[in-house]
Amino acid sequence: MDPELARRFIGEGALPNLAKLQQQGTFRELRTTFPAISPVAWSTFMTGVNPGKHNIYDFLARDQTNYLPFLSSAEVRGPKRSLKLGKYTIPLGKPRIKGMRRGIEKESLRVRPDGSLALTAHPAALGSALKHPHITTDFSEALIELITGVHTDVAACLEEIKRIHQFVMRRIGDELLWGASMPCTLPADENAIPIARYGTSNVGRAKTVYRIGLSHRYGRRMQMIAGLHYNFSLPDSAWPLLKLGGPNESYFALIRNFRRHAWLLLYLFGASPAVCASFVEGRKHALEQLAPGTLYLPHATSLRMGRLGYLSEAQDSLAVSYNSIESYTGCLHDVLTKPYAPYEAIGIRDAEGDYRQLATSLLQIENEFYSTIRPKRVIRPGERPLHALRERGVEYVEVRAMDLDPFSAVGITADTVRFLDVFLLHCLLTDSPPDTRAEIEAIGRNKLRAAARGREPGLKLDRDGTMVSLSEWGAEVLAECKTIAAALDSAHGGSAYRGALAAAAKAVDNPESLPSARILAEMRESYASSYARFGLAQSLEHAKALKSEPLPAEVEARFARLAEESIRKQKEIEAADRVDFETYRQKYLSHESLRV
Repeated sequence: MDPELARRFIGEGALPNLAKLQQQGTFRELRTTFPAISPVAWSTFMTGVNPGKHNIYDFLARDQTNYLPFLSSAEVRGPKRSLKLGKYTIPLGKPRIKGMRRGIEKESLRVRPDGSLALTAHPAALGSALKHPHITTDFSEALIELITGVHTDVAACLEEIKRIHQFVMRRIGDELLWGASMPCTLPADENAIPIARYGTSNVGRAKTVYRIGLSHRYGRRMQMIAGLHYNFSLPDSAWPLLKLGGPNESYFALIRNFRRHAWLLLYLFGASPAVCASFVEGRKHALEQLAPGTLYLPHATSLRMGRLGYLSEAQDSLAVSYNSIESYTGCLHDVLTKPYAPYEAIGIRDAEGDYRQLATSLLQIENEFYSTIRPKRVIRPGERPLHALRERGVEYVEVRAMDLDPFSAVGITADTVRFLDVFLLHCLLTDSPPDTRAEIEAIGRNKLRAAARGREPGLKLDRDGTMVSLSEWGAEVLAECKTIAAALDSAHGGSAYRGALAAAAKAVDNPESLPSARILAEMRESYASSYARFGLAQSLEHAKALKSEPLPAEVEARFARLAEESIRKQKEIEAADRVDFETYRQKYLSHESLRV
């Protein structure tokens, strides 16, 4: 709406609701684009770039061969020539792919200047962890989570996650963001680790009680591991052109292949070969001492994804099938609704009436299911994730296998993002047979081998019952990705995707260039083999880099405004509750909430 007209109509009393918003919030003019029309302006608003970069000048564009419309925000075109052999279509050229959508969720521990865990509450200057769209917390008040929007451009996605980091670094005083996945030095008494709090509303209390449940089930230390989640999707307009079936069928095919090859990501990008001894205090483990206070495995790539990380003996027995949305949601439904004896022993409340967990089922809620990748759908207020999947299908996939890159200030590089794009498209476009119980078990073994022994010379993995070398299998997968990388470069221009793939292929032949090997080498050379000293040095370096780069005033103002708005929204939610927490809990966890 034109701001001058808005002011006039507000003054005349014709827009009473806008007048209230103006009084309670703010009213400012937004400079529009040239040309000043909706598709151009909204595209600039969503991408943060000018029309000359996003090249969107209408909601629809026309196919010049038949004049049929297509969404101008995304484009997936098949090759010009193909060969039909029975039910198969073999491309004889490169497809053109545009419009892939991605987002990043990055966890980091807040630490004190000496590298010990910050025991302070989530800073008020960052807003409400319950309602802020970009800055929240995970298990602990000290485990911050930074979230980008959805981007079709790699550079724009990385720019946003950098800006969020810059804002946070300017609001946490002398504290730092720990730059690695495995935790900093943790308190001797794990009960000193502060569980995340989200206010007094029912939804806020439920989030905290869920985390209290995690602490009883797995311990607080395990929950202090940080990771990076990569969200990936294709536009709806892509599916008819790709001829792979609908989104549900296609995303589950992608997930099956991803699970088959997830060990490759652990090998290439695993960055947690060592850990502070405080993390495993009181636990059985097979780690070796590298130096006083530092434990490791000589050929490990990702302890985070191995036995010490997000693994649950209770969940080890699960054989969740990803053959269809029905088989997947059916498996999860069972473990969300059936009591599990060891967790029944914990109980819902203690003798004083304080809550110990949300439920006694094997999973309290869907988020407790540990997996390298998840099918996801944006949920509505109060909706269960399983219900959203059953009712509206898969919207995107969430890759959960990525360690933080301690050599990057934001935990991930452009090359890694581009490799993930290529890898996920390979998983989508390659034949994906149904999984079996035997294959699911082999996938689990391969993941653990790659995590604990990935750089071990001659390491073999289980491929369809045959043991093959990791390097040989990895080289084959990467070779199959070449056509996809070339197609992406053809669509976007340049050679960045082929460069990212070439770097990965080089790393398969040279394990010493892998992040896990580089970390151990740097620890030995510069930090007397101390993980804590290495982690602190990297965190200080990242803080210096993020603080030294200017943060545009309008970006800082926007994040500050979002922080204020999130606090107000939390208060509104707390004031709006009309039932007690126990009534809310029972209704939210009822079997009916999962049914469609």
